[in-house]
Amino acid sequence: MTPEQYCQDKAAASGSSFYYSFRFLSDARRQAITALYAFCREVDDVVDEAHEHAVAHAKLAWWRDEIGRLYTGRPGHPVTQALAPHVAPFALPAEGLLEIVDGMEMDLKFARYERFQDLLLYCRRVAGVVGELSARIFGFSDAQTLQYADRLGVALQLTNIIRDVGEDARRGRIYLPIEDLHAFKVPAADLQHGRESDAFRQLMLFQIDRAQDYYRQAWSLLPAADRKAQRTGLVMAAIYRATLEEIRRDGPEKVLNQRLSLTPLRKLWLAWTTWTFGYRP
Repeated sequence: MTPEQYCQDKAAASGSSFYYSFRFLSDARRQAITALYAFCREVDDVVDEAHEHAVAHAKLAWWRDEIGRLYTGRPGHPVTQALAPHVAPFALPAEGLLEIVDGMEMDLKFARYERFQDLLLYCRRVAGVVGELSARIFGFSDAQTLQYADRLGVALQLTNIIRDVGEDARRGRIYLPIEDLHAFKVPAADLQHGRESDAFRQLMLFQIDRAQDYYRQAWSLLPAADRKAQRTGLVMAAIYRATLEEIRRDGPEKVLNQRLSLTPLRKLWLAWTTWTFGYRP
């Protein structure tokens, strides 16, 4: 198996919406973004699959060393081998990959976040930086596009948190800020035990509105000159915003006990229409 096939299989197996947005890219850009996505999956799996924090910390330390080997021309893992040819052409900084690892490590240190500003740091590391690296791969002419990409990455991560709130709580992680739980009078135990309530519904409507605001902020920061180049990210925005609205219509309190996901056909339709006719903010 080639490094490129390894990354392709990793992306396809995840079933992620990202996979649908890659389909319309040129070969070089598709290979680069698939390798970047596979890297993110690898380091995320370290945290999700580790039964002992010490082991997970050691594996993340290995990945930091592997990033060093990537930038000195000695990558050893299939993911970094696949990423290597794209580092220079797309000006991908090592600091970005290292910050992603730092974000994943936060899951080993924190199971809850006191304030939204604390959560924002996590979102920026695990998703905003990914957005910036992705924007470099897609191509840009205006540096403000990197700010758009960071904001879009945060919006996507906030959407993930909303969609997965019940599943995460059962695994011992509550990403909704404690200050928000207090403001809406929702005990953490309600999340852990899947207790739906009107208070929790109102809390989730607030979270949905906040995430949608980040999508609006991202769009406002994207220069018109780079909208065509950044269509892949906009495909993701269309799919994830549609997911948020499905959650709103279906009943946001239901995320405690079920995981809503768009069908593959609808994702493909949203991807094609956004790519062909443009993004509808």
